[in-house]
Amino acid sequence: MSYTPEMRESIKKVEATRPARLQETFPMMSPQEKQAILEKFHPDYRAEGMREIRVGVSKGHRMPLELADVMEGASHLTSDMLDLEQIDYDTDLLIIGGGGAGSSAAMLARENGAKVIIANKLRHGDANTMMAQGGIQAADKPSDSPAIHYLDVMGGGHFTNHPDLVEALVKDAPLVIKWLEDLGCMFDKEPDGTMKTIHGGGTSRKRMHSARDYSGAEIMRTLRDEVRSYPEDITVLEFAPAIELIMDDKGQVAGAVLLNMETGEHLVVRARCTILATGGSGRLHYQGFATTNHYGATGDGLMLAYRVGAELAFLDTMQYHPTGAAYPEQIVGLLVTEKVRGLGAQVCNIDGNQFVYPRETRDVEASAFIRECTERGKGVTAPSGMVGVWLDSPMIDILHGPGTIEKALPAMVRQFGRFDIDITKEPMLVYPTLHYQNGGISLKPDGSTDIPNLFAAGEISGGVHGRNRLMGNSLLEITVFGRRAGKAAALRAREVKLGKLTLSHVDKWQQELDKVGVENPIASPILLPDYTRKLR
Repeated sequence: MSYTPEMRESIKKVEATRPARLQETFPMMSPQEKQAILEKFHPDYRAEGMREIRVGVSKGHRMPLELADVMEGASHLTSDMLDLEQIDYDTDLLIIGGGGAGSSAAMLARENGAKVIIANKLRHGDANTMMAQGGIQAADKPSDSPAIHYLDVMGGGHFTNHPDLVEALVKDAPLVIKWLEDLGCMFDKEPDGTMKTIHGGGTSRKRMHSARDYSGAEIMRTLRDEVRSYPEDITVLEFAPAIELIMDDKGQVAGAVLLNMETGEHLVVRARCTILATGGSGRLHYQGFATTNHYGATGDGLMLAYRVGAELAFLDTMQYHPTGAAYPEQIVGLLVTEKVRGLGAQVCNIDGNQFVYPRETRDVEASAFIRECTERGKGVTAPSGMVGVWLDSPMIDILHGPGTIEKALPAMVRQFGRFDIDITKEPMLVYPTLHYQNGGISLKPDGSTDIPNLFAAGEISGGVHGRNRLMGNSLLEITVFGRRAGKAAALRAREVKLGKLTLSHVDKWQQELDKVGVENPIASPILLPDYTRKLR
């Protein structure tokens, strides 16, 4: 499935403007221009796509319609459904979610003497971590510093980030890179053994460490292998998502009820501390956008934490990655890593004209794409009817020499090659795709929340990125805060004394739903998206 004749006519125009574009630098937007384009075109600013949540401790907070409906969902359980004295697993630490954050937490918890259970919704490692391509940021070069990294992160988040969380992120970054490499993670290196680093959108220094264009998969491979090396200390349960947290009569989180997805059986896990590492919610498809997320990314941990009283932050802001595949139809929404633009690829409209600086922050870049395809009518229409813009990938080989694309982006070359599209010679059609949940549960730098014995790490947390995340800070966030939460929870577990287990908070939640008149609430967490075709 190669490009249509109409698309090829547009590609000729892209090729024709290439010599001039190689000689000129497209200007970045001014702060005023950036704010104006965000307010007019970014999905976060569409009033019709948001509403206030009507129940809970963060009542009145705005969030996407689809998320608000699920957050106001009813529990799968009632307080009298299960005998909580029949305990299936008893442990120091329960980690809900086995992606990069959960696996990092398990390693540090084990190092600090805790017995750990990781409960996975799907398989261990089925997580957004696996989908991350471009790299992980760390200021570990002489020309860089954590202070400069800090300023980039704050600027990228429009200075709304929680400063203490950003400080933890950037200070731990060099340590995390060394930790991952010591565990066996194979980062890209120069011939002399120094780490290769490149730019990302919104970065003032080259601090993006990568493993070709499968950085997340390489990090997840490393962490998963390490976790599986300690079966005596870390028990891994697969296809066993949490459907409700358990409290005790002292107001502490005391574990969770898991659902065995193969048998339908409920499993009671008593734990002295619990870490939520369930990731994002892209599979709710906010405002109808395609997504890069894995199939289990339905925001489960948000609902579980919220029902026990955890506060939320920044859930009115989601990240729409500018370059999701818009053609062919079979891979619509697939991530086209920002590394492509970091290596020099530019973005062009149907006439072959560049219309935005290629390394603006993701929210600004995505907004420019949407403006070009809607207000200006300069998008390229695919046979499916989807509209996108060109990402001129062949420029990479022109700038850096033949073979660079195949060496730096092998997974991307193979992915598009399956459909007879050679990205070393032809541009890719792209459009913004729902990529990341900027907000989530409010937490402290050690990963703890305001709810006793409840911790959080990774994409489920809110405050690290403010209103926009920079490339490479997601893989950094999961490892930094996974490690911090794992250590803090293990130390906390040593002194926890649990009381009688209870699900009374579930009944209180239902009473609150009834009080505000939430009719026919969804049963949440929904666990998996429903893609079945509805028959009329």
